Amino acid sequence: MRKFILPLIASLAVATPALANDARVEVRGGAIWSNGTTEDTYGVAAGYDFDLGAATFAGVEVSGDKIATTGTKVAYGVTGRLGIKAATGTKVFAAGGYSTEPCTGCETSWHAGAGVEQNVSGPFYVKAEYRHYFTGNLAPDSDALVAGVGIKF
Repeated sequence: MRKFILPLIASLAVATPALANDARVEVRGGAIWSNGTTEDTYGVAAGYDFDLGAATFAGVEVSGDKIATTGTKVAYGVTGRLGIKAATGTKVFAAGGYSTEPCTGCETSWHAGAGVEQNVSGPFYVKAEYRHYFTGNLAPDSDALVAGVGIKF
């Protein structure tokens, strides 16, 4: 039994770094603007990316973001990502999904955008992302630009 288990554990330890599928959590902050008004925003996200090949990936993310002004609440979101591994430790992606309303009486929205994620040291990364929120019902759309710091597992 020992002759079987030890080589299996050793092979898994050697093979694991080659896998690029990874779970991640991050904190982020930035600005959101709409109809001539700009506000600070901050949030958290957790996601998982799946390799589609040597140079492409797809992922899913759940998030909670808050506009830093009175009368707002946390907007929860679900987002899909599709991208390329542009260089060692660099991911460039397009994203799209759905967000709940950021305030009472506000509208839910679909969002689309793009971003870049860069590994900085070990499992840590930094990220910048732009999103456009499609509100509908004659409510003004909004745009957000955020930067984040996270860790991969």
